[in-house]
Amino acid sequence: MPALTFLLERVPTPLGEMLVVTDEQGLLRALDWHDHEARMHELMRRQYPGESAQLRDTTRPSTATQAMQAYFDGDIAIVHRLAVATGGTHFQRQVWTALRGIPDGETISYGELARHIGNPAAVRAVGLANGANPISIVLPCHRVIGSNRSLTGYGGGLARKQWLLQHEKALRADAPMASSTAAQTRPLPGF
Repeated sequence: MPALTFLLERVPTPLGEMLVVTDEQGLLRALDWHDHEARMHELMRRQYPGESAQLRDTTRPSTATQAMQAYFDGDIAIVHRLAVATGGTHFQRQVWTALRGIPDGETISYGELARHIGNPAAVRAVGLANGANPISIVLPCHRVIGSNRSLTGYGGGLARKQWLLQHEKALRADAPMASSTAAQTRPLPGF
């Protein structure tokens, strides 16, 4: 069984400790929260079936960690420049690629995302692929909301989703978390 070696950094953020996983070439492989570390490991096992992924702790800041620190300092667009690599199925990778097309400061619904990938009937499958996203924030699954504009589903928790959307100016700071008018949405180019 081939072994993959990944480097794990633990980075303080305004939302708690973030786990940043890169490979030896510097590609971002996973990004999650310390209180969801078990889920991150499970997602990585599912992404790379038949392969043994070894995580090695490192304190040397990667390009991904530096970019995430800039993101939290207000440079939202920096995440677009990060090189990522994912496993997963063809469908999952298709959804994850589409996530990167959601403009900063905007949100879309799961239905809109399904239409964007050319499969409008796959709303539930899009939701499942979104939930299996290994690289939160950079593949901005937090920008996907319910069709009624409510904040639904986020592996890091709805409070983090709300904070991220407010940080990106996609959600008013005074908006209630589950309000049906909490987020404004606009279709992606090409929708």
